[in-house]
Amino acid sequence: MATGRTHRPATRSRGIPEATVARLPLYLRALTALSERSVPTVSSEELAAAAGVNSAKLRKDFSYLGSYGTRGVGYDVEYLVYQISRELGLTQDWPVVIVGIGNLGAALANYGGFASRGFRVAALIDADPGMAGKPVAGIPVQHTDDLEKIIQDNGVSIGVIATPAGAAQQVCDRLVAAGVTSILNFAPTVLTVPDGVDVRKVDLSIELQILAFHEQRKAGEETAAGDGAHPAAARDASSADQGPDGDVPAVMPA
Repeated sequence: MATGRTHRPATRSRGIPEATVARLPLYLRALTALSERSVPTVSSEELAAAAGVNSAKLRKDFSYLGSYGTRGVGYDVEYLVYQISRELGLTQDWPVVIVGIGNLGAALANYGGFASRGFRVAALIDADPGMAGKPVAGIPVQHTDDLEKIIQDNGVSIGVIATPAGAAQQVCDRLVAAGVTSILNFAPTVLTVPDGVDVRKVDLSIELQILAFHEQRKAGEETAAGDGAHPAAARDASSADQGPDGDVPAVMPA
């Protein structure tokens, strides 16, 4: 089976917008659920509702894939699963290393969804000598001294950083120097990487803070409504931070 180092997804060369790429996993998740229920076809409206987007945006996204569905029938579920999986590079094996096997790193190692989505945890790496050799999710933890050799031996191009913030940049630099070109960063810090290296940042505290903002705003709207404020004014205020498509801007990756 091919590894992540031999092929990169074709989305950029095909000119698919980054916003569309970001929605493809949402469509794939919804389609996979339909496939597991043996649903043969789905309309754009049904799939859009399941993915949490509007149907016009979905049809536009699928037009970049060259998939337009059949009038009166909809989209073939199995073919779309294959088509989106191919665009995302999930029809091959992507070996991944996780660096930092604390509580979060161990939880990621135990996550069962990687294998079914085209990712294989090739190695777990930690700086604590006491962790070396201990199995986590059936995989023995290896020391960071061997990081470069592990990357080379497993042909890894995707690294996951789950270290404390203070260690993340050094780990990132070593991963990049060893040939890793895509990084998923769970450390609460912004990483600096050279051109050609992609970083996606996952910060749970930021996501919670954004939810807290929306909760506070909803409470304010309810108070305003109780004081006799016109509903349209509340709606105008709630749309002030939305993008041109009506979407609340997502947290940007590092």
